[in-house]
Amino acid sequence: MKIKLFLSAMVITLLIFVIVRPGRSYPPTVGILSKAKNCLDCHVSNGPWRDEEKTIIDIVDKDSGRSLRQKDGTFLIKAKRGQTITVLTVIGRTKGDQAPPPYRNGWIYIDPTSIGSQSLLKFAPGWAVDVRYSCRLVGDRLEGFEGAKITALSMTVRPLDDAQESTVQLQVMLTRGESVKGDPRAGMVGNYFERIVRLKVLD
Repeated sequence: MKIKLFLSAMVITLLIFVIVRPGRSYPPTVGILSKAKNCLDCHVSNGPWRDEEKTIIDIVDKDSGRSLRQKDGTFLIKAKRGQTITVLTVIGRTKGDQAPPPYRNGWIYIDPTSIGSQSLLKFAPGWAVDVRYSCRLVGDRLEGFEGAKITALSMTVRPLDDAQESTVQLQVMLTRGESVKGDPRAGMVGNYFERIVRLKVLD
């Protein structure tokens, strides 16, 4: 089973490399097609959404609707070995925000130690994951976030036989506008954020 998952991940990554060229990918080539460490290798954090108190970056358990944010600001995803857990990545701005809402949110979960390596699997070692990065138009609706301008997308994770407690980064860009071809720092405004996500195996 682990071999099949590994081969599937390799095929998907290779397809992304062929179909989504570096100049057209978004989120950018962080950890996949280049040695870029985060979104700021290509974009600037120059948008109107710098204020953290009105910015929504949350990871929610899909079944219970409970936020996985801890008191220290990190997020904790825990599962028994072999158990599949589905979470929702929720990104956006709070209800009543006076700034123009972001048009598109991009995010990626990545093991920062894997950036620049030859490995095609850039998530935590021993953890299976389906949708670890995406770019989505704002406009989703979710209970508990009524009136907010958000994106919300599910992601499933599962600790395999060799999974250990690990830490990954959640890198986020709130954006508006479109990047200029050949100059991704022009034509689009955005703000960059990072969060720490801890993965824990319950043996």
